[in-house]
Amino acid sequence: MIIYIVMMLPFLAFSQEEAKFYISFNGESLENAFLVIEDVYNVRFSYKDELITYKTVRLNKEERTLNELLTALEIQTNLSFEIVASRYIIVNDFESEIPLQELDKIILNTYLTNGISKRKDGAYRINPIGLGILPGLTEPDVLESVQLLPGVVSPNETASGYLVRGGKMDQNRIIWDGINMYHKGHLFGMISPFNPNVTKTVDFINKGTHPRYGERASSVINMSTGTNIENQFKAQLGVNGIYGDAVIEAPIIKDKLGIQASVRSSYTQLYQSYTFNQLADKVFESTKIQRGDNPNNDFSFLDYTLKLNFKLNPNNSMFASVINIDNTLDYTLEDTESNDTFNDRLSIKNSGYGLGWNTTWNSNLSQRTSAYFSEYKLNYNFITSEDGSQTSDFEKRNVIFDSGISTEFEQYINEHHSALLGYQYSLKDVGYAFLNTNDLEFILDEAKTVVQTHSVFGNYEYKNPNLFDVSLGGRFTYFRELEAWRFEPRIRLFKPLFKHVKLQISGEIKHQIISEIDETIISDLALENRLWRLANGNEFPIINSKQISAGFIYTNKGWTIDIDNYYKHLDGITALSLGFLNPEDSRFNLGEQRTYGIDLFVRKRFKGFNSWLSYSFNSSESKYDNLNDETFFVSRSNVRHAFTTALSYKISEFQVALGWRWQTGKPYTKSTNGEDGLEFNDGINTQRLPEYHRLDFSSTYAFKFSKDSKLRAKIGLSIRNVYRTTNLISREYRGNNDFNSEIEVLDRFSIGFTPNFMCRLFW
Repeated sequence: MIIYIVMMLPFLAFSQEEAKFYISFNGESLENAFLVIEDVYNVRFSYKDELITYKTVRLNKEERTLNELLTALEIQTNLSFEIVASRYIIVNDFESEIPLQELDKIILNTYLTNGISKRKDGAYRINPIGLGILPGLTEPDVLESVQLLPGVVSPNETASGYLVRGGKMDQNRIIWDGINMYHKGHLFGMISPFNPNVTKTVDFINKGTHPRYGERASSVINMSTGTNIENQFKAQLGVNGIYGDAVIEAPIIKDKLGIQASVRSSYTQLYQSYTFNQLADKVFESTKIQRGDNPNNDFSFLDYTLKLNFKLNPNNSMFASVINIDNTLDYTLEDTESNDTFNDRLSIKNSGYGLGWNTTWNSNLSQRTSAYFSEYKLNYNFITSEDGSQTSDFEKRNVIFDSGISTEFEQYINEHHSALLGYQYSLKDVGYAFLNTNDLEFILDEAKTVVQTHSVFGNYEYKNPNLFDVSLGGRFTYFRELEAWRFEPRIRLFKPLFKHVKLQISGEIKHQIISEIDETIISDLALENRLWRLANGNEFPIINSKQISAGFIYTNKGWTIDIDNYYKHLDGITALSLGFLNPEDSRFNLGEQRTYGIDLFVRKRFKGFNSWLSYSFNSSESKYDNLNDETFFVSRSNVRHAFTTALSYKISEFQVALGWRWQTGKPYTKSTNGEDGLEFNDGINTQRLPEYHRLDFSSTYAFKFSKDSKLRAKIGLSIRNVYRTTNLISREYRGNNDFNSEIEVLDRFSIGFTPNFMCRLFW
């Protein structure tokens, strides 16, 4: 019954009448008032944050036109409001002007909720600080928020393990302040490692990628911290069921130099909450740690960021950014019968450093230059001891040194034409090894590869609201050590067809030289078993991706309908042969993948309610040399149908949301019992796991401690898996290293009933 009710929520909402422009505010912050006005009047505000800080609004409830409302706001706030193109409102004080540069790029100002918009180029823009409530989240986790967008699924229920339009996890590029990031999740992927309270904007691109972005075959998440230099000290402190964090923003030299810093750490060494235990149960399922009845262990994480913003003059600004992510696990299990001791030690670190310089040469020409260095290190030891003496030490290592520099010039020609030209250089040094340090015998493999990349890219844009907007670009890349050249054309077209209907078309070719391989040997911890490696031009070629996409967007009277069709083809992908299918064959095989899909999004707003549903259809098939008679089979990452629906309500500073997810199960390879154990005779990925479904709840409330106090607070409660369903989300096999190994079935299940709380202070 509850599933039926949740499924009907959007349709119940859709039947309501439109808002009649009755509006009132009782001491609301101006920022929140703007969000309400945008909902009711279908407009969008553009302003500098410092203009509205600490401003509040009080208006009696009455029916007002937009002009009447803005006039009342001008009197109370001492700000001016300029309406542009009947929908966009520029907010100024009486001594400044804000240029209308980005407004015409937005076609859907509120996508899932406030703080998520869709641009004409097809990319999504997320503002974590202004993000409205989402089901299951009390705080705006960056990667979890992306997973609610059409075409994005996470079959293993982690923040980092998301698939975009049938692609693999390693085909998604993550950038933080211009720095490539390789470690994507705390607590083995359960939590995003990027503090949302310091991240100002997030761009998510799943099609029509701008030529400045290369390196990955599927999607891009580009995160940026703030560039403003604050006029006064600002701070935040927060705590939830997993971690605590602090954020500060402060001026060092007025209007010239400012600092931003954040630190976040788990507190599991001091206290393990019910929330943490639920996450840990899921992470350690089917490992020794679970079988050891969860004894005390070191399972913790830490991340911190630091940024300096420097404004040399009105035309030149610079920044320097630092990020560090650290995860640690140290676990010991003792076998009292055999007197053996097993010790798992795992350390994962990703640190990055970025520099940037933006300059405006004249009113029509600007330049952006940046440099970065990213270091990723994974060290894993599995130590076995007998009667106190060490008998073996298996070690796994993965190291990445990634550095680069880029510059680009953008020329504004006139209101219809603009052009961009840029150059990028990067150097990637990647190594991995599996070894036994007792006898120095390499168990599986060892590799160290370096690739230098030179890229020249350009883009031309033509904008004409009466005709169409088109973007034509290309990226020309030379991979030095591979002695390979690649050209990547990109095209985007946006055209209004009717008053409320727009057409969107895109096409792109992309290439990828760094990817992940799977390993599951020696230890049955089986947590971080994916290691990065570079293409070498032989058994690991450059991955080639081609994608075309076309769809329509309809907006009218609070309704939004967005439908997109796509076809994607990849070749040069690799897969490690499944040893349990042939124990003598453990090589990497070359292959290709083809995917067709449809993404549908429907949304309706009325008064304080926001309701939406999304549906994704995905058909993905793979073919590899020497596997499955070299015929296509269902891709392991294929989730055929995925459906999400949600309803949220906001009144004053109180928000509540309820959301339900349903999707078909992942494919898996069926096994049967034979004389010598498990046998695999039905082919690869011929069966599917049961259907997956989950109900999530969230609620937040923001308040001030007193009318005149700058100290503010926000509290929240979320519940994942409200009705405690048990979903089988993965079936894998382990123990296939040789003929004598016994094959073991590994079934992993979804997270259980998981409440979480949040308390946050601002001043």
